[in-house]
Amino acid sequence: MPETRTTAARTTGPRPTVLLTGGTGVLGRALIDELLPAFRVVCLRHRTPVDDPRVHEFRADLMEPRLGLSDGEFTRLAAGVDIVLHSAAATNWQWEPGLIRRANLDGTRTMLDLAARAGAPFFHMSTAFVANPLAPEEQKRFPGAAAYLASKTEAEQAVREAPVPGVIMRPSVVMGDSVTGRIAGMQGLTRALGAIVKGQVPVMPGGPDSRIDMVPQDVVARAVGDLMRGGVTGGEYWLTAGSEVLFQTEVIDNCLEFAERYGSRPHPPRLIPLESVHRLLLPLIEGPTFPESLRRRFQTYAELLLVFQRALPFESSLGTPHCGRAVVKEELREALVRNLEAWAARPGGMRGRARLQPASAAAARRKAVHQTSQEAVQARELAS
Repeated sequence: MPETRTTAARTTGPRPTVLLTGGTGVLGRALIDELLPAFRVVCLRHRTPVDDPRVHEFRADLMEPRLGLSDGEFTRLAAGVDIVLHSAAATNWQWEPGLIRRANLDGTRTMLDLAARAGAPFFHMSTAFVANPLAPEEQKRFPGAAAYLASKTEAEQAVREAPVPGVIMRPSVVMGDSVTGRIAGMQGLTRALGAIVKGQVPVMPGGPDSRIDMVPQDVVARAVGDLMRGGVTGGEYWLTAGSEVLFQTEVIDNCLEFAERYGSRPHPPRLIPLESVHRLLLPLIEGPTFPESLRRRFQTYAELLLVFQRALPFESSLGTPHCGRAVVKEELREALVRNLEAWAARPGGMRGRARLQPASAAAARRKAVHQTSQEAVQARELAS
């Protein structure tokens, strides 16, 4: 259970002012919707405008000292802030590792400095996967993911050591909205699940006991809003599915069932134990005879799944006082389908492919029983 501290926040007007980073990111839009109208929201943004008339925008650069502002501008910005919510992060693992660390660690330190000048509590959006450190071999093979996890771990420690009240929040994989499936940007894992729908993933790292913890963005945003509205100013919170997490096999089955809306059910990916991934699969993929397009695809999926799957469930704070509501498996399954529907409607999804009527879908399933796809043949060759 998280240790909770509550206190009355200093306010600068009728509504407390929240300074939000990452307003254009995956969680940003959901956070804005959740925090209004109880809070006045000011968004720090770099290149991409938030473009929401309900909020105030302020151009700044997290990679620069004092956000690239003069000392006077930095001080004036801090003077109007009651709460700092730092949700921005470098999540593109293709970036150079040093740049990822600079964005996630130095950016956090800069926002902590602003919170100190403001005398404001600091809410830090971390990740549950700090509990999933990569093995030395994985760190060498996937330096971007390793830098991301290490920088988020270091940023958490910076929050603990800062002279301001700090709240650390650890969401797992953030899905789109639980009702509409919509999300500001498609996550890498969503694209990987889309590839399963298309039958493009013959093998995947994992096993029958592997779990993939995913939580809808509105559930995460609700927990953050409740923490703020409840006056919480300290503690560490796991915004995860916890014991209700979906097994990897359940996620795959949902993807295959969704694919039947558009045609025959793809052959399920063959799950490869993690030790075999390093010993056999990745060396084969990295060899000169493997097609480059398939190499990039499998390396990306292997990296994502090595980070995002676990044998044991995370702890979860959802449903505890001032921390949103807990989720259940059936809700997560339905949210996953909504996410796949949103993915299918986007470019690169299933646009242009007609959905089958129920009778046609049944016929496609019967045909799939007697048909072995080319991807399935590749799976056996890779796993042999």
